[in-house]
Amino acid sequence: VYFASHDTAFGQGEGGKSILWAVLANGAASPRQLIASSATSNSKPTLSPDGRTLAFIARAYEGTFGRSMLMALDIGSGKFREIAPGSDLALHKIAWSADGHTILATGEARGQTPLYAIDAGSGRTIRLVDGMEVTDFDPGKGPVVYVADSLTGPGQIYELGGKALTSIGRSLFGEAPMAPAEQFSFPGWNGETVYGYAVKPQGWQPGRKYPVAFLIHGGPHGNFGNNWSYRWNPQVWASMGYAVVMIDFHGSTGYGEAFARAIVGHWGDRPLEDLQKGWAYARGHFDWLDGDRACALGGSYGGYMVNWIAGNWQAPWKCLVNHDGLFDGRVMAYSTDIPSFSEEQYNGLSALPNDKAERFDPSDFVDRWKVPMLVIHSGRDFRVPMDQGIATVHALQRMKVPHQLLYYPDENHWVLKPQNSVQWYATVESWMGRWIGGRADPAASAVPTSK
Repeated sequence: VYFASHDTAFGQGEGGKSILWAVLANGAASPRQLIASSATSNSKPTLSPDGRTLAFIARAYEGTFGRSMLMALDIGSGKFREIAPGSDLALHKIAWSADGHTILATGEARGQTPLYAIDAGSGRTIRLVDGMEVTDFDPGKGPVVYVADSLTGPGQIYELGGKALTSIGRSLFGEAPMAPAEQFSFPGWNGETVYGYAVKPQGWQPGRKYPVAFLIHGGPHGNFGNNWSYRWNPQVWASMGYAVVMIDFHGSTGYGEAFARAIVGHWGDRPLEDLQKGWAYARGHFDWLDGDRACALGGSYGGYMVNWIAGNWQAPWKCLVNHDGLFDGRVMAYSTDIPSFSEEQYNGLSALPNDKAERFDPSDFVDRWKVPMLVIHSGRDFRVPMDQGIATVHALQRMKVPHQLLYYPDENHWVLKPQNSVQWYATVESWMGRWIGGRADPAASAVPTSK
């Protein structure tokens, strides 16, 4: 059995590399480390059909933003090599083809998650599926099948070539058509290309302007891509009558390691510049956006950015929504379940004096806060603990800024329970409707009840 495990010399949340191991299936001997000394964090061990080669993903352990190196380990000799040197992919899953000549892989790329075919010998890479998010696949011995979703619908099973094998939920979606989305790009920080999406509201009509939900993703090493989710789904805001704008600022994944790394030590300046330029570009190119009725919303890092915007970019926003957002970096470094993350992001021990952490702390700018804010936080959030949400609310109270708190005692960093999710969206819709309006029929905004 081949497996990957974090280095046991490190405590929970302290970081450490992921190490590859082999152990006899009958348990007759202790696991042995496959690579005695490695400068990378290694994961996803996948054995070739002939049992001779172990493919795996290696990343330089300097952060969650490192490029994925697809590696091949010869089981007999113990020697390993990079299969596609020079590539800058962000791989998720790998699997061998049935003939052992090709490695299939998924990974983020400019707001999409394609299915790749990578020649195991030459490293030549082609995209088998593009223009959506491939979440899983199985090469099998017959046709390759995969699961894919997009901004306009949840996952379905397909056969390679695009033939749909399922049509789950199609009748329901016929009753609630999805709004169209458009990807755009613009020069962001340092003149580098930054991508985003704009989603039209349901019932869009030419010549009309619509209030805007400006969504900011978390991570910060994540993205708002062409995918489907039951959390932060832009189609829900579109159904409320809002236009949606989403920007993959510097720090986002799927745009290369350098792009993702650019946020380290720069949480408050480079991403903010991208968001500001993206907002300006969207307003200039989509005449259906009502820039005078806009609300900025974000979770996790996006919640941090909402707090940062509250003190550093108030002008466009009539309201804000902060879900599980960071308020004070020094305090969070002591209380989060992953202290190594803070050290990674601030390029040093955040528990010690660190100007890279402190100069971008929202807590230093509360004297400028004036935009109404909805704060959402959960009692079981150990990633961004509850003290960050309480501190945010206290700051709003002390500065006499209109605010509201939605507290989930039974959720963690994510709102996962269906009725809680319904309440989450309904509360957000009510808050936005209060400050910027929304869909025409107020009765349609009533909060569903459960018996």
